[in-house]
Amino acid sequence: MTAPLLEMTSVLKTYGGLRPLRVDRLVMGAGDRVALLGLDAAAAEVFVNLLTGASLPEQGRVALFGTDTASINDPDEWLALLERLGIVSARAVLLDDLTVAQNIAMAYTLSIEPVSDEVMADVRRLAAEAGIEPDWLDRRVAEAPARLRPLCHLAKALALNPALLVLEHANAFAPKDAPALARRVGAAARARGLAVLVVTADEAFARAAAGRVLALSAATGELKERAGWRRFLARDSPGPSR
Repeated sequence: MTAPLLEMTSVLKTYGGLRPLRVDRLVMGAGDRVALLGLDAAAAEVFVNLLTGASLPEQGRVALFGTDTASINDPDEWLALLERLGIVSARAVLLDDLTVAQNIAMAYTLSIEPVSDEVMADVRRLAAEAGIEPDWLDRRVAEAPARLRPLCHLAKALALNPALLVLEHANAFAPKDAPALARRVGAAARARGLAVLVVTADEAFARAAAGRVLALSAATGELKERAGWRRFLARDSPGPSR
């Protein structure tokens, strides 16, 4: 059997919040698209750090691509795992004095003065997939509108063909443009067969970007599926007359 891409079991992590972060059980396989509600920005950061192995739980187990994060002692092994992740987060860095194209190109190389023709072809492909207009590629990130920043992060996150794409409160970059970002994420996931984990407080964004929406109980760590309005209508509507 193929190992899950991500598995969290009986996880507990204290971090200075009112209560520790708890996750009873979360399992994601190839192609799963899951949104997780119930984590504020601070808890989401802790959650993503646990997922990536940047920090370890005090209790429980986190396994990424079948590897228990607590067992990783080799930095090269850890970096190899991280290369299979794409992360869209405001904590990731965009360099304002570089162009949009140069920022995306840094996912491949640090030789960006100028960006080579070969890398530039990949940059244009990624920009189109993320919804970045070609006219913006040669302009500095500092000049770009807020709506383009998450799209730049998305393009960089997709660059190395990740198996799992993680969005950490990505809708907070430019809230009024969040629906467009969610559509891009959904389209990329379907086209690539990507697994997607969306950590957000915005249920509409969650439903647009992911196939399943789970709500996390801060008290117990239990994850419960949130039924959409279509399910409620289907459940409550009368059946066909006979």
